[in-house]
Amino acid sequence: MPHPGPAAAAADPHSAPQPGLAAGAPPPRASTHSDGSSRLAGIDWQQVEEDLNSYGCAVIPRLLSERACREYVAAYDRPDLFRSRVIMARHGFGEGEYQYFAYPLPAHLQRLRATLYPPLAQIANRWYAAMEIATRFPAAHEDFIARCHAAGQTRPTPLLLRYQEGDYNCLHQDLYGEHVFPLQAAILLSQPDQDFTGGEFVLTEQRPRMQSRAEVVPLQQGDAVIFPVFHRPVTGTRGIYRVNMRHGVSRLRSGHRHTLGVIFHDAE
Repeated sequence: MPHPGPAAAAADPHSAPQPGLAAGAPPPRASTHSDGSSRLAGIDWQQVEEDLNSYGCAVIPRLLSERACREYVAAYDRPDLFRSRVIMARHGFGEGEYQYFAYPLPAHLQRLRATLYPPLAQIANRWYAAMEIATRFPAAHEDFIARCHAAGQTRPTPLLLRYQEGDYNCLHQDLYGEHVFPLQAAILLSQPDQDFTGGEFVLTEQRPRMQSRAEVVPLQQGDAVIFPVFHRPVTGTRGIYRVNMRHGVSRLRSGHRHTLGVIFHDAE
């Protein structure tokens, strides 16, 4: 996932359009055995919440099919889909690069963002109540985006990330303005041990007066990991307290790795 900061110029055009990812076009499949709607409808959100509370992250297996993953990877070379490109080394973010999608988002990505949001908003509201934070999140993503836009956060944040051998992503938090949705998703588009080696998704958790804890999350192609943007509630001996979270990607040993990032707040 990216680090908020300056963006370089958009990438040069190289490839022909991919109809499956054109804005407003039919979405790619989210599973090899069912369409995107049924796959999203089959997510066990109770298990997702339990894993988030226990481990600080939750994996949704095969949220995207192999075909859908290939389409997103191919889309990286389509500058018409993106608003900006960031070369990470220029800003001290690590090594590699990523591109932010432009509005209107591709139809499949728009639906994915809008469909994942409502159950995550329920979890987010329970987290904020536990941490005694007054903010509450509306049930529909369009209403939350309206809140962001009213505050001047109008730039879309979903993105594609690309790494090659030796690249990595420093530990960070994706904060883009006053309004922050506390959960986000990263979907691995490449196949480990076939397309790349290394490049593990890493979370760190810093608890008060304790050493930091690391969590390495193994993913397969099409898997999504749900994780906190910046903090989460943890129950201790004296009640509930906040722990600070950061995430990154370890050094790629070989090959190429692509990831789709789904962030639910927009940027200033």
